Amino acid sequence: MEEFRMTFPASQRVRRRAHVGVVSSGDLELLLEPGNADEAIVVVQTKVSGYRKIWETLLKRFFERHAFIVSVEIRDGGATPGTVWLRLEQGMELAVEDRADE
Repeated sequence: MEEFRMTFPASQRVRRRAHVGVVSSGDLELLLEPGNADEAIVVVQTKVSGYRKIWETLLKRFFERHAFIVSVEIRDGGATPGTVWLRLEQGMELAVEDRADE
């Protein structure tokens, strides 16, 4: 098991927490909540060692496009980069959506 933390500059606030995915069957779980600083903080826990550079590249690219002030916890079960990107997009969509029930 490998764990690392990364930060990225950010400027856009999110509205709420979000949870997407499950950590099994080669997938991942993403827990997201609004941040307190002007940065995105990402903690990755992965069962696949030796891929930190790929994680850094993918997350840097994502947060260059989506500069959200968030705290993200990712629990990886061996997901592909495409699945990681999809889960990040899903989590951000949930976190910024304007709900009619509020």
